Amino acid sequence: MNAMELAEKAVELKHGGYNCCQAVLTALSGETEAPAQTLMQLGAGFGSGMGNMEATCGALVGAVMAAGLKGGTIRSARQISELFQAACGAVSCGDLKGKRTGIPICPCDDCVANAVAAYAEIMG
Repeated sequence: MNAMELAEKAVELKHGGYNCCQAVLTALSGETEAPAQTLMQLGAGFGSGMGNMEATCGALVGAVMAAGLKGGTIRSARQISELFQAACGAVSCGDLKGKRTGIPICPCDDCVANAVAAYAEIMG
């Protein structure tokens, strides 16, 4: 699958009951050697920015986790984060969803798609 198809798959998974992190990890499961069920379990606590919209977006966490499983480094994690922030406008779930301002800046579907796209650009 190409990056666009992987992003579309991740968004479909998000609509199928997966949290943002699980959707990204599962869409990218073919990029790793980890079983899809293991990835689902790893991503379980990273919905809503690690459980309460206060921390890093779960979609971004999923992309960085997948990169790590593929041999990524701190540098690739930073690059993925930078691309994600440029596309979405923030990295914190609360900021993305407008928790404090009441003005969301990036919907979850876009966060999920942008996380997959950032992963694909950096990890190939």
